[in-house]
Amino acid sequence: MLSKYLEELGKIKLLSREEEISLWEKSGNGDTDAHNLLIRSYQPLVFKTALSFKLPSEQVLELIQEGTVGLLEAAERFDYTKGVAFSIFALHRIKGRMIDYLNSEYGGGTLSLDSEAIAGSGISWSDMLISQETSPAEQAERNFLSGRVLAAIERLPDKEQLVLSAIYLEDKRPIDIAAAINVTTGHVYRLQKKGVRRVRGMLSRLMADLKKI
Repeated sequence: MLSKYLEELGKIKLLSREEEISLWEKSGNGDTDAHNLLIRSYQPLVFKTALSFKLPSEQVLELIQEGTVGLLEAAERFDYTKGVAFSIFALHRIKGRMIDYLNSEYGGGTLSLDSEAIAGSGISWSDMLISQETSPAEQAERNFLSGRVLAAIERLPDKEQLVLSAIYLEDKRPIDIAAAINVTTGHVYRLQKKGVRRVRGMLSRLMADLKKI
């Protein structure tokens, strides 16, 4: 199935900025064909994000399914008139869906590094972990915290969401982000500081609640 998916990805034509804007306009007016074409054109972003988790192919396919749901959710909320790149807008929702899925499916329980991640696969948890220096429990904790960070980011004002997602998830340069959202680089830094301050506040409340458990 993964090879078939890759074959379909190879058929996807990259859209020009003008083509994409035209499709967003049509999609906003209820054109389902335009909407579906936009979703299809961003499948490579879902695939690239799924691969970053360094998991076996079966689980990559599961992440692609979850990421596609995140992509659909992002497309429903996206406002192309703000001049923000959709890839920046969509990435944190795609990745958040994937992390929540991994935390739900594989985050619980006590696992041995030598136990199989998938029954009968011969692939151990130590083989599939991004860093083999972490235990499954530590990885589950990281997945949980990452999911909470992404949830906190989603509660931020739109531009703070976009800036934090671009900087911390896409590794974009502030100067490139500024150009994408039509603001100065200094304004990007101010949005970053405000966003980080808000996220820290939300996470500090979460940690305080966890200590009470």
